[in-house]
Amino acid sequence: MKAIKYILASALCMLVSTACSGSRKSEVDANEPTSNETSGEQTVKKDGKALVVFFSHAGDNYSVGNIEVGNTKIVADYISAYTGADQFEIKTKKYDGLAYTPLTELAKKEQQKGELPPFEGSVDVTKYETIFIGGPIWWGTYPQVMFTFFKKYDLNGKTLIPFTTHEGSGLGDCVKDVKKAYPKATVLKGFSMYGHEVRQGKGRVERWLKDLGY
Repeated sequence: MKAIKYILASALCMLVSTACSGSRKSEVDANEPTSNETSGEQTVKKDGKALVVFFSHAGDNYSVGNIEVGNTKIVADYISAYTGADQFEIKTKKYDGLAYTPLTELAKKEQQKGELPPFEGSVDVTKYETIFIGGPIWWGTYPQVMFTFFKKYDLNGKTLIPFTTHEGSGLGDCVKDVKKAYPKATVLKGFSMYGHEVRQGKGRVERWLKDLGY
């Protein structure tokens, strides 16, 4: 009898725990972390040159306030400093000067409509075997301007490594969306970091890169 009561009590605890672990969305970043999906424990091949492609938003940001250098840019710089990778920053004037709340509203509309905002500049991706792909999490995935890059450049056959900055959403759907955009690419273990931690997070980034084989 005691054994039955113990089993029932344990089952009830599991149900309560599961119910409390559900996620809920906020504006640009979800308040609860989503799964940090990866593609296994593969390591990078260092015989080819690497590139860091990223979008980073300076100005008014959640949690860190008005910043001159975007959170993702800081992580991208850590990656380049450690690996020697080149950089291509995806830049658009569309989000310049926007406060946090108007930016979240614009980002949501872009995603709902599937908009592909233009960006400045170009890059020769044929020179690179490994490409890091970074950005903040806006409504569960990369900002729409990064999907413009995905549509313009074919990265199939390359080694792709997603990374994100966030305030609770982890990698969101970024790994899934990279795999969807480039089904013939090799997608390695992704990395995510809270935006308010990046300025003291160089060591964490380097440990991740070391785990990848750098």
